Amino acid sequence: MNFVEVIERKRDGAKLTRGEVEAFVTGTVDGSLPREQIAAFLMAVCWRGMDGEETRWLTEEMLHSGEVWQLATDRPGAVDKHSTGGIGDTVSLILAPLMASVGTPIAMMAGRGLGHSQGTLDKLAAIPGFRTNWDRDGVIALLDRCGAAITAQSEKVAPADRILYALRDVTGTVESLPLIVSSIMSKKLALGAATLVLDVKWGSGAFRTTVPDAVELGSALKSVARDMGVACEVLITDMNQPLGPALGTAIEVREALEVLEGRGSAALRELTLRLAEELLVLRGETREPAKRRLLNALDGGKARTAWDRIVEAHGGDPNPKILAQPLREVTVPASEAGWIGAVDGRALGWIAVDAGAGRRKVDDVLAFGAGLVVEPRIGDRIEAGQPLARLLIGKRTVDESDLTNRIRSAFTIVPQRVEAPKLILGTVDEVAAHLGGKP
Repeated sequence: MNFVEVIERKRDGAKLTRGEVEAFVTGTVDGSLPREQIAAFLMAVCWRGMDGEETRWLTEEMLHSGEVWQLATDRPGAVDKHSTGGIGDTVSLILAPLMASVGTPIAMMAGRGLGHSQGTLDKLAAIPGFRTNWDRDGVIALLDRCGAAITAQSEKVAPADRILYALRDVTGTVESLPLIVSSIMSKKLALGAATLVLDVKWGSGAFRTTVPDAVELGSALKSVARDMGVACEVLITDMNQPLGPALGTAIEVREALEVLEGRGSAALRELTLRLAEELLVLRGETREPAKRRLLNALDGGKARTAWDRIVEAHGGDPNPKILAQPLREVTVPASEAGWIGAVDGRALGWIAVDAGAGRRKVDDVLAFGAGLVVEPRIGDRIEAGQPLARLLIGKRTVDESDLTNRIRSAFTIVPQRVEAPKLILGTVDEVAAHLGGKP
Protein backbone atom coordinates (compact mmCIF):
# COMPACT_ATOMS: atom_id res chain seq x y z
CA MET A 1 0.00 0.00 0.00
CA ASN A 2 1.29 3.44 -0.95
CA PHE A 3 0.45 5.42 2.17
CA VAL A 4 0.86 8.76 0.42
CA GLU A 5 -2.26 7.83 -1.55
CA VAL A 6 -4.09 7.14 1.73
CA ILE A 7 -3.12 10.59 3.00
CA GLU A 8 -4.30 12.15 -0.26
CA ARG A 9 -7.63 10.30 -0.11
CA LYS A 10 -8.35 11.53 3.39
CA ARG A 11 -7.10 15.01 2.50
CA ASP A 12 -9.67 15.07 -0.31
CA GLY A 13 -12.48 13.94 2.00
CA ALA A 14 -12.80 10.26 1.06
CA LYS A 15 -13.89 7.59 3.51
CA LEU A 16 -11.06 5.21 4.31
CA THR A 17 -11.28 1.43 4.34
CA ARG A 18 -10.64 -0.56 7.49
CA GLY A 19 -7.46 -1.87 5.87
CA GLU A 20 -6.18 1.68 5.39
CA VAL A 21 -6.92 2.56 9.00
CA GLU A 22 -5.18 -0.63 10.11
CA ALA A 23 -2.17 0.22 7.93
CA PHE A 24 -1.91 3.62 9.60
CA VAL A 25 -1.96 2.20 13.14
CA THR A 26 0.37 -0.70 12.31
CA GLY A 27 2.84 1.58 10.53
CA THR A 28 2.79 4.02 13.44
CA VAL A 29 3.67 1.29 15.94
CA ASP A 30 6.23 -0.72 13.95
CA GLY A 31 7.98 2.38 12.61
CA SER A 32 7.39 1.65 8.95
CA LEU A 33 5.61 4.98 8.51
CA PRO A 34 7.89 8.02 8.77
CA ARG A 35 6.90 10.74 11.25
CA GLU A 36 6.15 13.23 8.48
CA GLN A 37 3.54 10.88 6.98
CA ILE A 38 1.98 10.24 10.39
CA ALA A 39 1.80 13.99 11.00
CA ALA A 40 0.31 14.58 7.53
CA PHE A 41 -2.34 11.90 8.14
CA LEU A 42 -3.25 13.45 11.51
CA MET A 43 -3.69 16.83 9.85
CA ALA A 44 -5.81 15.31 7.08
CA VAL A 45 -8.08 13.69 9.69
CA CYS A 46 -8.21 16.93 11.67
CA TRP A 47 -9.22 18.82 8.51
CA ARG A 48 -11.60 16.30 6.94
CA GLY A 49 -12.80 14.28 9.93
CA MET A 50 -13.93 10.66 10.11
CA ASP A 51 -17.40 9.18 10.20
CA GLY A 52 -18.59 6.98 13.08
CA GLU A 53 -17.45 3.76 11.44
CA GLU A 54 -13.96 5.08 10.65
CA THR A 55 -13.67 6.39 14.23
CA ARG A 56 -14.66 3.01 15.66
CA TRP A 57 -12.13 1.26 13.41
CA LEU A 58 -9.41 3.65 14.53
CA THR A 59 -10.31 3.12 18.19
CA GLU A 60 -10.34 -0.67 17.86
CA GLU A 61 -7.04 -0.77 15.95
CA MET A 62 -5.39 1.47 18.55
CA LEU A 63 -6.88 -0.62 21.37
CA HIS A 64 -5.47 -3.83 19.91
CA SER A 65 -2.08 -2.33 19.02
CA GLY A 66 -0.84 -3.60 22.38
CA GLU A 67 -1.87 -5.34 25.59
CA VAL A 68 -5.51 -5.28 26.71
CA TRP A 69 -5.57 -5.49 30.50
CA GLN A 70 -9.33 -5.88 31.19
CA LEU A 71 -9.07 -5.13 34.92
CA ALA A 72 -12.79 -5.93 35.30
CA THR A 73 -11.93 -9.60 34.92
CA ASP A 74 -10.08 -9.63 38.26
CA ARG A 75 -11.41 -6.48 39.96
CA PRO A 76 -15.01 -6.03 38.74
CA GLY A 77 -15.65 -3.25 41.26
CA ALA A 78 -12.95 -0.95 39.86
CA VAL A 79 -14.05 2.33 38.26
CA ASP A 80 -12.37 4.83 35.96
CA LYS A 81 -12.70 8.54 35.11
CA HIS A 82 -11.51 10.76 32.30
CA SER A 83 -11.68 14.45 31.47
CA THR A 84 -11.37 15.77 27.94
CA GLY A 85 -8.97 18.41 29.20
CA GLY A 86 -9.02 21.97 30.34
CA ILE A 87 -7.22 24.30 32.68
CA GLY A 88 -7.13 24.22 36.45
CA ASP A 89 -8.71 20.76 36.23
CA THR A 90 -7.32 19.10 39.35
CA VAL A 91 -10.27 16.72 39.76
CA SER A 92 -8.35 13.45 39.29
CA LEU A 93 -6.07 14.24 42.23
CA ILE A 94 -9.13 14.71 44.47
CA LEU A 95 -11.36 12.02 43.01
CA ALA A 96 -8.88 9.16 43.45
CA PRO A 97 -8.58 9.45 47.26
CA LEU A 98 -12.28 10.26 47.57
CA MET A 99 -13.32 7.06 45.80
CA ALA A 100 -10.75 5.00 47.71
CA SER A 101 -12.05 6.43 50.99
CA VAL A 102 -15.58 5.11 50.33
CA GLY A 103 -14.32 1.66 49.37
CA THR A 104 -14.64 1.95 45.59
CA PRO A 105 -11.32 1.16 43.90
CA ILE A 106 -10.37 3.47 41.05
CA ALA A 107 -7.82 2.90 38.30
CA MET A 108 -6.88 5.67 35.89
CA MET A 109 -4.51 5.60 32.94
CA ALA A 110 -3.49 9.24 32.83
CA GLY A 111 -1.64 11.37 30.30
CA ARG A 112 0.75 14.26 30.36
CA GLY A 113 -0.13 17.78 29.28
CA LEU A 114 -1.72 18.21 25.86
CA GLY A 115 -1.78 21.57 24.12
CA HIS A 116 -2.74 24.34 26.54
CA SER A 117 -3.85 21.95 29.31
CA GLN A 118 -1.74 20.52 32.10
CA GLY A 119 -1.76 16.72 32.42
CA THR A 120 -2.29 14.53 35.49
CA LEU A 121 1.02 12.73 34.97
CA ASP A 122 2.89 16.04 34.94
CA LYS A 123 1.22 17.06 38.19
CA LEU A 124 2.08 13.76 39.85
CA ALA A 125 5.66 14.05 38.58
CA ALA A 126 5.97 17.10 40.84
CA ILE A 127 5.64 14.76 43.86
CA PRO A 128 9.13 13.44 44.66
CA GLY A 129 9.31 9.70 44.09
CA PHE A 130 5.78 9.27 42.74
CA ARG A 131 5.89 6.40 40.28
CA THR A 132 3.44 6.02 37.39
CA ASN A 133 5.04 3.27 35.29
CA TRP A 134 3.04 0.20 36.38
CA ASP A 135 2.15 -3.02 34.63
CA ARG A 136 -1.16 -4.83 35.08
CA ASP A 137 -0.03 -6.77 38.16
CA GLY A 138 1.27 -3.56 39.68
CA VAL A 139 -2.04 -1.79 39.12
CA ILE A 140 -3.98 -4.62 40.75
CA ALA A 141 -1.57 -4.60 43.71
CA LEU A 142 -2.11 -0.84 44.13
CA LEU A 143 -5.90 -1.27 44.05
CA ASP A 144 -5.64 -3.86 46.80
CA ARG A 145 -3.16 -1.85 48.86
CA CYS A 146 -4.58 1.69 48.77
CA GLY A 147 -7.74 1.59 46.65
CA ALA A 148 -6.38 3.66 43.77
CA ALA A 149 -3.92 3.22 40.92
CA ILE A 150 -2.78 5.99 38.59
CA THR A 151 -0.59 4.80 35.78
CA ALA A 152 0.92 6.09 32.59
CA GLN A 153 0.58 4.19 29.38
CA SER A 154 3.19 1.51 29.26
CA GLU A 155 4.87 0.83 25.95
CA LYS A 156 2.74 -2.30 25.76
CA VAL A 157 -0.69 -0.70 26.28
CA ALA A 158 -2.19 1.14 23.28
CA PRO A 159 1.28 1.99 21.94
CA ALA A 160 -0.26 3.64 18.89
CA ASP A 161 -1.96 6.20 21.12
CA ARG A 162 1.22 6.88 23.10
CA ILE A 163 2.99 7.86 19.86
CA LEU A 164 0.07 9.79 18.39
CA TYR A 165 -0.71 11.59 21.66
CA ALA A 166 2.74 13.20 21.69
CA LEU A 167 2.56 14.11 18.00
CA ARG A 168 -0.89 15.66 18.27
CA ASP A 169 0.43 17.95 20.98
CA VAL A 170 2.95 19.54 18.60
CA THR A 171 1.14 19.36 15.23
CA GLY A 172 -1.98 21.42 15.91
CA THR A 173 -4.30 18.38 15.74
CA VAL A 174 -5.44 18.15 19.36
CA GLU A 175 -9.03 19.29 18.74
CA SER A 176 -10.01 16.65 16.14
CA LEU A 177 -13.07 14.68 17.32
CA PRO A 178 -12.12 11.25 15.89
CA LEU A 179 -8.58 11.63 17.25
CA ILE A 180 -9.91 12.58 20.68
CA VAL A 181 -12.42 9.69 20.75
CA SER A 182 -9.91 7.08 19.60
CA SER A 183 -7.25 8.34 22.01
CA ILE A 184 -9.49 8.37 25.07
CA MET A 185 -11.35 5.15 24.40
CA SER A 186 -8.38 3.06 23.27
CA LYS A 187 -6.74 3.73 26.65
CA LYS A 188 -9.92 3.31 28.67
CA LEU A 189 -10.90 0.07 26.93
CA ALA A 190 -7.36 -1.27 27.24
CA LEU A 191 -7.38 -0.58 30.97
CA GLY A 192 -10.74 -2.29 31.09
CA ALA A 193 -12.56 -1.02 34.18
CA ALA A 194 -16.22 -2.00 34.03
CA THR A 195 -17.48 1.46 35.04
CA LEU A 196 -16.47 4.79 33.52
CA VAL A 197 -17.47 8.42 33.99
CA LEU A 198 -16.40 11.02 31.44
CA ASP A 199 -16.17 14.77 31.99
CA VAL A 200 -16.54 16.49 28.61
CA LYS A 201 -15.65 20.17 28.72
CA TRP A 202 -16.94 23.03 26.64
CA GLY A 203 -15.82 26.66 26.50
CA SER A 204 -12.87 28.94 25.87
CA GLY A 205 -10.45 26.73 27.79
CA ALA A 206 -11.63 23.43 26.31
CA PHE A 207 -10.86 21.59 23.10
CA ARG A 208 -14.59 21.76 22.22
CA THR A 209 -15.62 25.39 22.48
CA THR A 210 -19.42 25.12 22.07
CA VAL A 211 -22.06 23.06 23.86
CA PRO A 212 -23.21 21.29 20.67
CA ASP A 213 -19.59 20.32 19.91
CA ALA A 214 -19.16 18.98 23.45
CA VAL A 215 -22.41 17.01 23.15
CA GLU A 216 -21.21 15.58 19.83
CA LEU A 217 -18.01 14.40 21.49
CA GLY A 218 -19.74 13.13 24.63
CA SER A 219 -22.29 11.17 22.61
CA ALA A 220 -19.54 9.61 20.49
CA LEU A 221 -17.58 8.58 23.58
CA LYS A 222 -20.62 7.12 25.32
CA SER A 223 -21.60 5.23 22.18
CA VAL A 224 -18.19 3.57 21.92
CA ALA A 225 -18.23 2.68 25.64
CA ARG A 226 -21.73 1.21 25.40
CA ASP A 227 -20.82 -0.80 22.31
CA MET A 228 -17.89 -2.30 24.23
CA GLY A 229 -19.97 -3.26 27.27
CA VAL A 230 -18.75 -0.54 29.66
CA ALA A 231 -21.21 1.14 32.05
CA CYS A 232 -20.67 4.81 31.26
CA GLU A 233 -22.04 8.25 32.07
CA VAL A 234 -20.93 11.53 30.50
CA LEU A 235 -21.25 14.97 32.07
CA ILE A 236 -21.05 18.20 30.04
CA THR A 237 -19.23 20.82 32.11
CA ASP A 238 -18.07 24.40 31.75
CA MET A 239 -14.52 25.38 30.86
CA ASN A 240 -15.00 29.05 29.98
CA GLN A 241 -12.64 29.85 32.83
CA PRO A 242 -10.19 27.81 34.88
CA LEU A 243 -11.99 25.15 36.91
CA GLY A 244 -9.72 25.76 39.87
CA PRO A 245 -7.46 28.77 40.45
CA ALA A 246 -4.17 26.88 40.10
CA LEU A 247 -2.63 26.18 36.69
CA GLY A 248 0.58 24.17 36.83
CA THR A 249 2.00 21.08 38.45
CA ALA A 250 3.13 21.42 42.09
CA ILE A 251 0.66 24.27 42.58
CA GLU A 252 -2.21 22.00 41.48
CA VAL A 253 -1.14 19.31 43.94
CA ARG A 254 -1.37 21.93 46.68
CA GLU A 255 -4.80 22.95 45.42
CA ALA A 256 -6.00 19.33 45.55
CA LEU A 257 -4.84 19.08 49.15
CA GLU A 258 -6.74 22.23 50.05
CA VAL A 259 -9.97 20.73 48.72
CA LEU A 260 -9.27 17.45 50.53
CA GLU A 261 -8.81 19.47 53.71
CA GLY A 262 -12.15 21.25 53.36
CA ARG A 263 -10.80 24.46 51.87
CA GLY A 264 -9.84 25.41 48.34
CA SER A 265 -11.92 25.81 45.20
CA ALA A 266 -15.70 25.45 45.49
CA ALA A 267 -15.93 24.58 41.79
CA LEU A 268 -13.37 21.79 42.09
CA ARG A 269 -15.22 20.39 45.07
CA GLU A 270 -18.62 20.54 43.33
CA LEU A 271 -17.49 18.80 40.15
CA THR A 272 -15.44 16.14 41.95
CA LEU A 273 -18.38 15.23 44.17
CA ARG A 274 -20.75 15.00 41.19
CA LEU A 275 -18.41 12.75 39.19
CA ALA A 276 -17.92 10.53 42.24
CA GLU A 277 -21.68 10.40 42.71
CA GLU A 278 -22.21 9.29 39.11
CA LEU A 279 -19.66 6.51 39.56
CA LEU A 280 -21.42 5.17 42.65
CA VAL A 281 -24.81 5.35 40.90
CA LEU A 282 -23.40 3.44 37.93
CA ARG A 283 -22.22 0.82 40.42
CA GLY A 284 -25.81 0.40 41.62
CA GLU A 285 -26.01 2.72 44.64
CA THR A 286 -28.99 4.99 45.33
CA ARG A 287 -28.13 8.61 44.55
CA GLU A 288 -28.93 10.44 47.80
CA PRO A 289 -27.24 7.93 50.16
CA ALA A 290 -24.25 7.88 47.80
CA LYS A 291 -24.04 11.65 47.93
CA ARG A 292 -24.10 11.64 51.75
CA ARG A 293 -21.36 9.00 51.93
CA LEU A 294 -19.12 11.08 49.69
CA LEU A 295 -19.72 14.29 51.64
CA ASN A 296 -18.94 12.54 54.91
CA ALA A 297 -15.69 11.10 53.50
CA LEU A 298 -14.56 14.47 52.17
CA ASP A 299 -15.59 16.63 55.12
CA GLY A 300 -14.63 14.07 57.74
CA GLY A 301 -11.00 13.75 56.60
CA LYS A 302 -11.14 10.17 55.26
CA ALA A 303 -10.33 11.29 51.73
CA ARG A 304 -7.36 13.37 52.93
CA THR A 305 -5.98 10.37 54.80
CA ALA A 306 -6.46 8.23 51.70
CA TRP A 307 -4.33 10.69 49.70
CA ASP A 308 -1.28 10.02 51.86
CA ARG A 309 -1.76 6.27 51.53
CA ILE A 310 -2.06 6.55 47.75
CA VAL A 311 1.06 8.69 47.40
CA GLU A 312 3.10 6.35 49.60
CA ALA A 313 1.85 3.25 47.76
CA HIS A 314 3.02 4.83 44.50
CA GLY A 315 6.47 5.44 45.97
CA GLY A 316 6.02 9.16 46.60
CA ASP A 317 6.58 11.41 49.60
CA PRO A 318 3.23 12.87 50.76
CA ASN A 319 4.85 15.77 52.66
CA PRO A 320 3.48 18.90 50.89
CA LYS A 321 6.33 21.02 52.23
CA ILE A 322 8.80 19.42 49.80
CA LEU A 323 6.82 20.28 46.68
CA ALA A 324 8.62 22.65 44.32
CA GLN A 325 8.13 26.36 44.91
CA PRO A 326 8.41 29.16 42.35
CA LEU A 327 11.63 31.10 42.30
CA ARG A 328 9.50 34.22 42.47
CA GLU A 329 5.94 35.45 41.99
CA VAL A 330 4.71 38.39 39.92
CA THR A 331 1.28 39.82 40.75
CA VAL A 332 -0.59 41.14 37.71
CA PRO A 333 -3.10 43.84 38.75
CA ALA A 334 -6.25 44.94 36.96
CA SER A 335 -5.88 48.24 35.14
CA GLU A 336 -9.52 49.27 35.67
CA ALA A 337 -12.49 48.61 37.91
CA GLY A 338 -15.56 46.66 36.87
CA TRP A 339 -16.89 43.13 36.67
CA ILE A 340 -15.18 40.10 35.18
CA GLY A 341 -17.24 39.51 32.06
CA ALA A 342 -15.19 36.85 30.30
CA VAL A 343 -11.96 34.91 30.67
CA ASP A 344 -9.91 33.53 27.79
CA GLY A 345 -9.19 30.13 29.28
CA ARG A 346 -7.11 28.90 26.39
CA ALA A 347 -4.87 31.97 26.59
CA LEU A 348 -4.32 31.42 30.32
CA GLY A 349 -3.50 27.78 29.67
CA TRP A 350 -0.82 28.70 27.15
CA ILE A 351 0.56 31.32 29.55
CA ALA A 352 1.01 28.57 32.16
CA VAL A 353 2.68 26.40 29.51
CA ASP A 354 5.08 29.18 28.56
CA ALA A 355 5.84 29.89 32.21
CA GLY A 356 7.17 26.34 32.45
CA ALA A 357 4.17 24.22 33.45
CA GLY A 358 3.79 22.64 30.01
CA ARG A 359 5.54 21.89 26.75
CA ARG A 360 5.74 23.61 23.37
CA LYS A 361 8.03 20.79 22.15
CA VAL A 362 7.90 17.08 22.97
CA ASP A 363 11.23 17.19 24.85
CA ASP A 364 10.65 20.42 26.84
CA VAL A 365 11.59 20.05 30.53
CA LEU A 366 8.90 21.16 32.99
CA ALA A 367 9.53 23.68 35.76
CA PHE A 368 7.51 22.21 38.63
CA GLY A 369 7.50 25.47 40.57
CA ALA A 370 6.05 27.43 37.64
CA GLY A 371 2.47 28.18 36.77
CA LEU A 372 -0.33 30.64 37.28
CA VAL A 373 -2.86 31.36 40.03
CA VAL A 374 -6.04 33.03 38.75
CA GLU A 375 -7.73 35.26 41.31
CA PRO A 376 -11.22 36.41 40.08
CA ARG A 377 -13.94 34.37 38.39
CA ILE A 378 -16.57 35.42 35.89
CA GLY A 379 -19.14 37.60 37.65
CA ASP A 380 -16.72 38.84 40.33
CA ARG A 381 -16.25 42.53 41.09
CA ILE A 382 -12.69 43.79 40.73
CA GLU A 383 -11.11 47.16 41.52
CA ALA A 384 -8.23 48.80 39.71
CA GLY A 385 -5.00 47.51 41.22
CA GLN A 386 -6.51 44.30 42.57
CA PRO A 387 -4.76 41.14 41.34
CA LEU A 388 -6.01 39.34 38.25
CA ALA A 389 -3.46 36.57 38.65
CA ARG A 390 -0.15 35.62 40.17
CA LEU A 391 2.50 34.46 37.72
CA LEU A 392 4.74 31.77 39.21
CA ILE A 393 8.18 31.80 37.66
CA GLY A 394 10.32 28.68 37.89
CA LYS A 395 13.60 27.59 36.37
CA ARG A 396 12.62 28.09 32.73
CA THR A 397 13.69 31.39 31.17
CA VAL A 398 10.57 33.41 30.34
CA ASP A 399 9.61 36.78 28.89
CA GLU A 400 7.97 38.22 32.00
CA SER A 401 6.68 41.37 30.27
CA ASP A 402 5.03 39.36 27.51
CA LEU A 403 3.38 36.96 29.94
CA THR A 404 2.00 39.72 32.17
CA ASN A 405 0.57 41.56 29.15
CA ARG A 406 -1.04 38.35 27.94
CA ILE A 407 -2.57 37.77 31.38
CA ARG A 408 -4.24 41.20 31.33
CA SER A 409 -5.53 40.56 27.82
CA ALA A 410 -7.12 37.27 28.92
CA PHE A 411 -9.63 39.05 31.19
CA THR A 412 -12.54 41.11 29.89
CA ILE A 413 -13.69 43.73 32.43
CA VAL A 414 -17.19 45.14 31.85
CA PRO A 415 -19.19 47.90 33.60
CA GLN A 416 -22.09 45.70 34.68
CA ARG A 417 -22.20 42.36 36.39
CA VAL A 418 -22.69 39.24 34.26
CA GLU A 419 -23.91 35.85 35.38
CA ALA A 420 -21.28 33.15 35.69
CA PRO A 421 -21.87 30.14 33.40
CA LYS A 422 -23.35 27.05 35.00
CA LEU A 423 -20.59 24.62 35.96
CA ILE A 424 -22.42 21.31 35.32
CA LEU A 425 -24.91 21.45 32.47
CA GLY A 426 -26.05 17.86 33.03
CA THR A 427 -25.53 14.46 31.50
CA VAL A 428 -24.88 14.33 27.77
CA ASP A 429 -28.36 12.88 27.18
CA GLU A 430 -30.00 15.65 29.22
CA VAL A 431 -28.07 18.40 27.43
CA ALA A 432 -28.74 16.86 24.01
CA ALA A 433 -32.45 16.73 24.78
CA HIS A 434 -32.38 20.37 25.89
CA LEU A 435 -30.74 21.33 22.60
CA GLY A 436 -33.51 19.53 20.76
CA GLY A 437 -31.29 16.79 19.37
CA LYS A 438 -30.99 13.11 20.02
CA PRO A 439 -28.13 11.83 22.26
